[in-house]
Amino acid sequence: MQIPVFLFFGHCFLSFRRFSKKYQFNKGVKQGLIRRFCMKYEKWSLGYFFLKQYVRFADFIIHKKIIVNGKENIPGKVPIVFAPNHQNALSDPMAILLHTPFQPVWLGRADIFKNKIAAFLLRFLKIMPVYRLRDGKEQLSRNDKTFADSIRVLENHVPLALFPEAAHSGRRQMLPHKKAVPRIVFLAEEKAGHNLNIHIIPTGIYYSSYWKFNRTVIVNLGAPVRANDFLEEYAENPNNATQQLKDALYNAIEPLTLNIKSKEHYEDFETIREIYGKEYLRRQNKRFSPTTLFHSDQQLVRQLDECEAHSPEKTNELIKLTRDYKKTLKKHGLKSWLLDKSNYNALKIVRNKLILLIGFPVFLLGFIFNAVPFFLIDSISRKKLKDIAFRSTFFLVLGLLFFPIVYLLELWAVSALLPGVWLKLLFLVSLPFAGKLAFRWYILFLKTWGRGRLLYLRLFCKTTFTQLQSKKEKLYSTLESMITV
Repeated sequence: MQIPVFLFFGHCFLSFRRFSKKYQFNKGVKQGLIRRFCMKYEKWSLGYFFLKQYVRFADFIIHKKIIVNGKENIPGKVPIVFAPNHQNALSDPMAILLHTPFQPVWLGRADIFKNKIAAFLLRFLKIMPVYRLRDGKEQLSRNDKTFADSIRVLENHVPLALFPEAAHSGRRQMLPHKKAVPRIVFLAEEKAGHNLNIHIIPTGIYYSSYWKFNRTVIVNLGAPVRANDFLEEYAENPNNATQQLKDALYNAIEPLTLNIKSKEHYEDFETIREIYGKEYLRRQNKRFSPTTLFHSDQQLVRQLDECEAHSPEKTNELIKLTRDYKKTLKKHGLKSWLLDKSNYNALKIVRNKLILLIGFPVFLLGFIFNAVPFFLIDSISRKKLKDIAFRSTFFLVLGLLFFPIVYLLELWAVSALLPGVWLKLLFLVSLPFAGKLAFRWYILFLKTWGRGRLLYLRLFCKTTFTQLQSKKEKLYSTLESMITV
């Protein structure tokens, strides 16, 4: 069903182009027909619905876990604005629109609308352009239409969504907020006679990795910030009210994110979080889950930021220990978690090898029929994209287009070996699941290899093993003396 949807809209667009050229429609007629075909932003779209289901399935394949906390904070029967942090390009809006029941309208940077086909598709995806100073001062006036459309969306009780930061960072750091959210909200309320009662949903998005396959994503929806609470101040002093609402949103979003404030030691604090995070959670006697680890990591990085501010000398010593330990791990091709005493058990290696042996046929099936598109897209993204935050977006878009084509070609190649329509259909449907299982087999293989390497060091390179243990214990001891539970 999903592939014909793509073909249908592509065919309709090309047909419209040929038809308009043939009869030489003027610009106004063309724009009118495009608006009619794409429908208004606030209208529910059947094509969008089908595309959403297709992307949702791809999202399920890509992620290990998808967790949405705070759905009860989304109010009913009032206009709402989603205001999330922005760190990972297109993955951020996907994290919200795929896991809520809405068809939210998004505001995006105007430079991605320059290509006519791209602009057409973006409109279909319910994305409106926002012009910035870098797009040219003369372009800023075009925001008036965007703001007018945004107000109409809110008046029709369709969720609006935009990033208060107005840029993505590619780091676990919040950027300063801009004035777009307060401006749109206040203009909408003013036009409606202050009767809309707009609720802004502060949203925090967290990824275990920004681009790696099989990652975990957590979406935290916070308690709404009500526009009505600022309308009285807005009537007296619009600039002051705008600043107050902007600050209120920042303060509401920050507790929902992992925000490492340090500029100088960002990478080092991120390394400490990765190495020491689960140990810090264990010290709090809390049971592991992605959500509990997220909250524990919030507390951990907050204390690291405080240590940098109040004890710079101790922090510098901690950084030296961290870098030295990380360098030693990298030298021996190991991960820190392998040095936990629970991983010394040789029986785990035997058990994992047995699982790997039994699961090898599934790995082989998944690898053979998924390797070409997976590694090709991955290779292109690594070479062409300098900004790591765009990798997951690039992989998602190309994957949505490329994988179905490859699967159909592979079905055609083996169809003679598969009797009956149902067996062919079962084979086709199994391919993405087999690919995901193959990746999990590969991860287990790497973990088993790491355990085996560590066991070898423990038995035959005792000096190296003792050195690794000593450096880890010294790092942990230093952290325990600086960070309270």
